[in-house]
Amino acid sequence: MLGAIIGDIVGSIYEPKDHRIKTKDFPLFSENCRFTDDSVCTTAVADTLLHDLPPAETMRKWGRRYPNCGFSQIFKEWIASEADAPNCTFRNGAAMRVSPAGFLNRDDLNAALLDAEKVTVISHDHPEGVKGAQATTHAIWLAYRGENAAYIREVITTQYDYDLTQTVDEIRSDYAFDMTCQGTVPPAVTCALESENYEDAVRNAISLGGDSDTLGAIAGAIAEALHGIPEAIKAEAENRFLLPKAPDIVALIREMYRTVDN
Repeated sequence: MLGAIIGDIVGSIYEPKDHRIKTKDFPLFSENCRFTDDSVCTTAVADTLLHDLPPAETMRKWGRRYPNCGFSQIFKEWIASEADAPNCTFRNGAAMRVSPAGFLNRDDLNAALLDAEKVTVISHDHPEGVKGAQATTHAIWLAYRGENAAYIREVITTQYDYDLTQTVDEIRSDYAFDMTCQGTVPPAVTCALESENYEDAVRNAISLGGDSDTLGAIAGAIAEALHGIPEAIKAEAENRFLLPKAPDIVALIREMYRTVDN
């Protein structure tokens, strides 16, 4: 979960069209970085699964608590609505927020995938949206089980029919901004699987020049499971970007990690 949130924070300043980059050479954190809707939605998923809360009601609660953190207009309308009608179809928001499903169900893949579906269909009910969420969850689950990158790539390719044959360099050469699960999840998975460590995975994701906060969140979540997160990066993210503005998010993060550690 924290891996997704840090990836979101790092990628936040490179998402606007005139700030997208095609290089891994950039400051990991900068003054204008911030947490976005990706972090808020990830927190809502964690709250839902930790406390067995209604997914839609909990997502709306957190969304209304942080209304100005970058939600798309279509998701703002869903947050404001009281109707249980999904409206975001197969956008990549289905995958960027789902990491707690893999984190909290490390011993039960079926439970992880069911939880991923449960927290996704409330707003993203297209089969490609559910697939993106479950593929991300499955990759995280396999990484926590200690599987290597080659095996994870084989499983995700076979079970979700994603093309993971390109390298990060090959993807970067002609990658463009894409808000769909189909155009976001496969490259983000590749960025994590090709990485040497957590930071390298996030740099891979940002360097594609796309929807950088979401690419960073997905790749960061998988990379956390693969590599862990250096303590210095954790501390800077929490102390500089989360605690001053969102102590409730930090409290929930810490509760989730205590739950798993115990």
